[in-house]
Amino acid sequence: MRRRKAKQHRILPDPRFENVRVTKFVNNLMMHGKKELAFDIFYNAMDIVEQKLEEEDALTVFNKALDNVTPPVEVRSRRVGGATYQIPAPVRDARKESLAMKWLIGFARKRNDNSMAQKLSAEIIAAFKEEGGAYKKKEDTLRMAEANKAFSHFRF
Repeated sequence: MRRRKAKQHRILPDPRFENVRVTKFVNNLMMHGKKELAFDIFYNAMDIVEQKLEEEDALTVFNKALDNVTPPVEVRSRRVGGATYQIPAPVRDARKESLAMKWLIGFARKRNDNSMAQKLSAEIIAAFKEEGGAYKKKEDTLRMAEANKAFSHFRF
């Protein structure tokens, strides 16, 4: 690459769970710089998760849901001799986490519920139980990579 590698930002842990992963999730959830509102939405969602799944801790449910949605491989388009192929490629660790968070938030926003906290808690519980839109997206990605395994020799 021509440019130098981008410097990684140090992200501080969140105030309630003391977890950096939660802060990254809230940063993805945040819109228009309203971080306090994003934290309120996330914490309310965690309270709802704890009420619905009484035997589980909310943070472990959240981490398990993110792990269930995290994709190991994805397909990338590559043009070879006039034809475009979908080539399966492993996903970098930072991108894995980022994709999982974006899928979880995106499918939570599409849900039909009253508040964003209820939508987010429902999507987190669904991902924890290996169902819901975000989990289906991961399965579709895996299926697409499996179907295009024959083109993996084009990866350089």
